[in-house]
Amino acid sequence: MRAVSLQDPQPPVAWRYAGDQLKRWRTKAGVSREELGTAASYAPDTIKSMEQGVRMPTPKLLDAADDLLRAEGLLSAAKQYLRRERFPVRAHDYMLHEREAISLWWYELALVPGLLQTEDYARALIGNHCPPFDDETVEERVTARIERQSIFARKPPVVFSFVLFEAVLRTPVGGLEVHRRQLLHLLEMGRLRHVSLQVMPFDRAIPAALMGQMVLMETRDHDRLAYAEGQPATELTPDPDVVSSLTERHSMIRMQALSVEESACSIERIVGEL
Repeated sequence: MRAVSLQDPQPPVAWRYAGDQLKRWRTKAGVSREELGTAASYAPDTIKSMEQGVRMPTPKLLDAADDLLRAEGLLSAAKQYLRRERFPVRAHDYMLHEREAISLWWYELALVPGLLQTEDYARALIGNHCPPFDDETVEERVTARIERQSIFARKPPVVFSFVLFEAVLRTPVGGLEVHRRQLLHLLEMGRLRHVSLQVMPFDRAIPAALMGQMVLMETRDHDRLAYAEGQPATELTPDPDVVSSLTERHSMIRMQALSVEESACSIERIVGEL
């Protein structure tokens, strides 16, 4: 498997193909983007981004173009092959491997890991994305995030190790009540036999704990992968040097973090302070 650099991820192939066909029909008919935009109630720049496959060509646009360009249903037919992506494009490869993992080691610096998020917490995060998503996209991505959590019920069980920096537990995403329910959910998840949940307190933080989040996973074929998300680049890689380096960093963080029992007590204290 090759390293996957996701700094400039490709849009889904179906988006690009449908957009290319849309452009070809428009050009053949001698219709400008401005004219198509007027017919479909979209700005010319929006039409351009859909033709380039950067944005999904919408059913509304395809139907309007089919009528204006006299495509006799050939453009409208593309609707059944298009769908909104349930995850950001840059995360697709990671999601594929997460579904097949037999173990996951996750360190998070700022936010509750997606696999441990409550629905309200996930909605608060996704619903406040910048630039903002439309309501349909928010609900689709919230649903997709919660569905990922079925991995906890897999048989044989996947082994999980989560380490959360204290800032994760102190940031009231979605407001105090959403935050409180999220902390209680963490306590519940930490009681599962195949889940280890530890807290890295502020006063124990080492430089290795301040260098960003990371996920390490092992596949059914016992390949080891590392995933690191950040700005401006995100990377999923099987590179042994990278995996080894991040594994060492994760081990240092786990050794410095509170024990599972101490971590549960720490979360309970924070809940009591709310």
